[in-house]
Amino acid sequence: MNTSRSAISAFDPDLTPLPAVAHQLDFADHQAEVPLHVHRKGQLILALHGAVTCTTGNEIWIVPPNCGVWIPGGVPHSAHATVNARLNYLFVEPGAASLPEYSCTLSVSPMIRELIDRLARERADYLADSHAARLARVVLDELAQMPREQFNLPISSNPKIRAMAEALTNEPSDRSTLGKWAKRLAISERSLARLLIRETGLTFGRWRQQLHLIVALRELASGESVQNVATELGYESVNAFITMFKKALGSTPAQYFKKT
Repeated sequence: MNTSRSAISAFDPDLTPLPAVAHQLDFADHQAEVPLHVHRKGQLILALHGAVTCTTGNEIWIVPPNCGVWIPGGVPHSAHATVNARLNYLFVEPGAASLPEYSCTLSVSPMIRELIDRLARERADYLADSHAARLARVVLDELAQMPREQFNLPISSNPKIRAMAEALTNEPSDRSTLGKWAKRLAISERSLARLLIRETGLTFGRWRQQLHLIVALRELASGESVQNVATELGYESVNAFITMFKKALGSTPAQYFKKT
């Protein structure tokens, strides 16, 4: 993989005042790590192949198939892509569409995906009365109607929760109990449980499951087998992992990725 070029240098969306421009990026040609940066334009990230994990403020987002991560303009964010990732970015001028003022995951219909892919083949300086401009308008109108999904992990700015999140992200197979984590972090188990709910809105079990789901989607999208992912996440059996996955997303990993 060529690691000499940053993805940020590939395209500057803020050079144009157009309502929406799209750009396709293949991470075989760019560094997998995209450092913290910010745009004036909002950004929708779609994964055509592979996966990308984004961090905005106190949340980690995964870009799964059939969805896109929306990051409003002015929000600092960083990303990490799998080596096989190929992405479409849609950059939206502030005020050009009725999109959320907060980061979220949007369900993206096949039609919108195709339109964004088509727009990515247009120049970033298209005329206001051109075919590309009409494509952009349809994309923005349709995108505003798409439902929100929950593919994020709240991590908080609290140093204890940050430390736990970083440790579990690096070693997701760690099955330590909340009590063991409390000892490591020099806090009582009850206080840690309350802190986690207050800062993330989730219990420890639900929070760790959400982390596992994000890791699983990233690894499966990068080409890892279900068995390897189940092992990486510390599940005693493949069936136990598949059960968790199906309960969270309504389908098995094979069914879920068959839709893409």
